[in-house]
Amino acid sequence: MSLRLLRVCELIKRELGVIIGREIKFEAPLVSVRAVDITPDLKNAHVFISAIGTKWQKEQAIQQLEVQRQHLQHELSRRVILKYTPLLHFQLDESIERGTRVLNLLDEIEPTLLPDEVPNNGGVNDGGPDGDETDHVDDTR
Repeated sequence: MSLRLLRVCELIKRELGVIIGREIKFEAPLVSVRAVDITPDLKNAHVFISAIGTKWQKEQAIQQLEVQRQHLQHELSRRVILKYTPLLHFQLDESIERGTRVLNLLDEIEPTLLPDEVPNNGGVNDGGPDGDETDHVDDTR
């Protein structure tokens, strides 16, 4: 992705976050814009939304954004000057939940490791007989 597209994505993300935060009230306790991915022709933008709450609250947040799409695009066109204001496509971003699930699974697996399988110090030299960890001071001034 070109530098210009990255800058446009970041600008749209920031402005949409401000507009959504100020003008739309959700059932979910927290709704935020996680990322924006825009097509090279700048006509379509996929907006990834993160919402904290129940599954129903998350679905309601996406539905509410879909209903408010035209208003959001209009406000975006007033704040971000582009030849074409991109058509917004909202998607629920569940990467945080997936990451949390992976971490929980790793925590469950870790206690089942046998003592021989636990890596010692992550491969860091502990200053044993084959590793010289002493500081050498040159006193030959």
